[in-house]
Amino acid sequence: MESKNILHMNAGNGETSYANNSTLQVPEGLESNNKENIYIAMTSPADVLESYANQFQRDFSKFLSVRGDEIVCGGRMVLSLAGRRMRDTSSIDENAQYTILAETLHDMVIEGLMEKDDLYSFNVPIYTPCPQEVETIISNQGSFKLDKMDVYPVPWVPSRDVDGDLLFEKMRGAKDVAGGIRAVVEPMLASHFGKVLNYDVVFEKYGKKLAEHLSKEKPSYFTIAISLRRK
Repeated sequence: MESKNILHMNAGNGETSYANNSTLQVPEGLESNNKENIYIAMTSPADVLESYANQFQRDFSKFLSVRGDEIVCGGRMVLSLAGRRMRDTSSIDENAQYTILAETLHDMVIEGLMEKDDLYSFNVPIYTPCPQEVETIISNQGSFKLDKMDVYPVPWVPSRDVDGDLLFEKMRGAKDVAGGIRAVVEPMLASHFGKVLNYDVVFEKYGKKLAEHLSKEKPSYFTIAISLRRK
């Protein structure tokens, strides 16, 4: 009987489990044309999205190639990735958690707590692909057959039966989200800004902005789950 490998790849981000959304490096050239943003935002020029997408295509293709060398023919791999619903990023902000963090850092520039040029030169090495991109990369790379793809939203804040203060619930939810994002982003901030920033202050301010956002919206992470079979 043929042996079948099964490899499940995921990594906790504080809210849910995702795999391989970090690129190997920030795409080059973003400093000059993605000012005041730290990721792909509705105000980002089209070439920012293209740069991130091209970098992810290279990195994810390499990931699939390496995993393909490790898994026997017929073996399976299951991945869950943070993604986005739409190709177009100019009409809806599906990465509001990073937009709000950018706003927080910009406020600290205005308050004189950090330099504007330092903010302009910072972009996160993360990419959230749409389902069509993932499918195309898998097909073009060629090591695996895509058996199944599921896409589903994961709320930033799980629904609760609220008997008490709704504002308290929003603040608690915002604190949870801020803690999850902090676990991912603080090492990136520390690598770029060093000891210039007080990160407790950064994420306290960030949490307050998140609470304001959650008072108006019910945002979700968009998750792409895929099952792959080694050719």
